[in-house]
Amino acid sequence: MPAHMPTTGLSRRELLKRTGGLAALAAFTAACGGNTGRPSDSGGGGSKVTLSQWYHQYGETGTKEAALKYAKDYTNANVAVQWTPGDYAAKLASGLLSSKGPDVFEGQLNIAMVKSNQVVPLDDILADVKSDFAPGDLQTNTVDGKIYGVRMIVDPQVIYYRKSLLDKAGIKPPETVDDLIAAAKALTTNKVKGIFVGNDGGLALGGPALWSSGGSYLTADQKPGFTGARAAQAFSKLHELYASKSVLLGAPTDWADPSALIQGLAAMQWIGMWAVPAMQKALGDDLGVFAFPKLDAQGTPAVYSGGWTQFVSAKSPNIDAAKAFVKWLWVDKSDLQEDWCLNYGFHIPPRKSLAAKASKLQTGAAAETVKLTSQYGHTDNPAWTPKMGTAFNDMLTNVIKKGSDPAAEITTAEKTVNAELSRLFG
Repeated sequence: MPAHMPTTGLSRRELLKRTGGLAALAAFTAACGGNTGRPSDSGGGGSKVTLSQWYHQYGETGTKEAALKYAKDYTNANVAVQWTPGDYAAKLASGLLSSKGPDVFEGQLNIAMVKSNQVVPLDDILADVKSDFAPGDLQTNTVDGKIYGVRMIVDPQVIYYRKSLLDKAGIKPPETVDDLIAAAKALTTNKVKGIFVGNDGGLALGGPALWSSGGSYLTADQKPGFTGARAAQAFSKLHELYASKSVLLGAPTDWADPSALIQGLAAMQWIGMWAVPAMQKALGDDLGVFAFPKLDAQGTPAVYSGGWTQFVSAKSPNIDAAKAFVKWLWVDKSDLQEDWCLNYGFHIPPRKSLAAKASKLQTGAAAETVKLTSQYGHTDNPAWTPKMGTAFNDMLTNVIKKGSDPAAEITTAEKTVNAELSRLFG
């Protein structure tokens, strides 16, 4: 159940970035008809209300069955699960315009969703357990002091590697970006590339590289945080890595799938913790992990701590019932939360108390990933809009693949981001 990454190329993992633009999409999808997913009657439940819960189509085996089971186990309402293949973002954008859309849905908070009155605050159902959630998982769902969503899973993204290949080359896990570039070069042979960071050449590393330099997408006071000499240096290093000829390109599957590492196409791979079970099954103890390295002595390592969130639609005709269901499933039912996070790939339960006792996360690469996420994890800022993300991605593409001047590209992206910030905050 991998989460969205704001600097990736278009993939299933990008659905969350796209759903963040629901308000922008709404004008184009208002006329869309078809099946909205809400049953036309109560389903034979007597006085019970019927709730429609929407998911995108997960790739992990058993996830749909689990979602259906949770819905069936809930006795205070009839819950109809809509499992959406294809363009979930467009379907959701249309559905949230009316009461015929979902009552409960998953996605990632974008400030436009709040300003367009598409979601309702959930502070009341989180009041008793708020301290059990990591600050970042609360902040990424908070706008103007109100919490609009409950984290379902935490999906950290890091670099996993084949221990035997690094040992054979006499290489230690990189501590700086220069170390990473040198290691990738040294590990590259005529059969194996040093690292795989996506078939687009490494757009997924834009955020981690920025964080490793001490920067951010937006500052605490909602200003561009990716400007300045250190950010330019960080992006320039990504070009250096790309130009080193040690990056795997044209892999059969993209970075979110562990095949490149498992099949020995690359010695290191940027990927999410969701793939740990598959990698452990194939590689056993030959699996190591490290955070994206710090830029230099003044920087810090970085982990992208993504995640999926459950929301209640403001257009739902049964808001109280929808909130009660979300509370039952994602606040009260710790056994179901643990099942969702750990039995279909590995993910960190957002509840700190659950993560601390999860036996599957206590050893090996999984345990180290949890530790790295706690130390160096970064979550998304809900004020970072899809338009900002597009400008940032364009900047990265030009710097990484074309070798364009980072300072000039940053200036171009900054203009778009400032215009968006002015639109949002005046």
